[in-house]
Amino acid sequence: MKKVLIISTSPRHKSNPHALAEEFARGAKEAGHEVELVTLRDKDLRFCQGCLACTAIHRCVIHDDAPAITAKMHDADIIAWATPIYYYEMSGQMKTMIDRGNPLYDSDYRFTDIYMLSSAAEDEAGVPDRAISGLQGWIDCFERAHLAGSVFAGGVTAPGDISGHPSLAQAYNMGRNV
Repeated sequence: MKKVLIISTSPRHKSNPHALAEEFARGAKEAGHEVELVTLRDKDLRFCQGCLACTAIHRCVIHDDAPAITAKMHDADIIAWATPIYYYEMSGQMKTMIDRGNPLYDSDYRFTDIYMLSSAAEDEAGVPDRAISGLQGWIDCFERAHLAGSVFAGGVTAPGDISGHPSLAQAYNMGRNV
């Protein structure tokens, strides 16, 4: 049994990437894993100050919701990020959480497999590439971690547009096979 953490980063209620996160979670639960789905939408997340105090004290000095999420990231075997694609990039909420996870850098983190679940109004090839590249930049800072897979739902705009989209089955199957 693996410990799976899914971080849903969309600011919208009932968002399309959150639907992908729920399907990934359902698949991972059915495979017998311990699964937690965290939604950033209602969290108090402030920007990293770049003070680097975390490198000395192994925790962030900002008192908001990020340190608790970072602790969950530290203890997870698998992390899946779910994000809308805005201007061909990850959401600001996702980037903020990645930056605030800096205390993980010099720690004995557990995660190895990282997944990306994303959606966008655009449906052309390559739409999620920059977001994946941004996530890969974070992954590259963790020697034991690697991008294990990604699912993209293109052509979905309004909440619920993803209903019936083939990416939901892909996210479920990916979760089942973690």
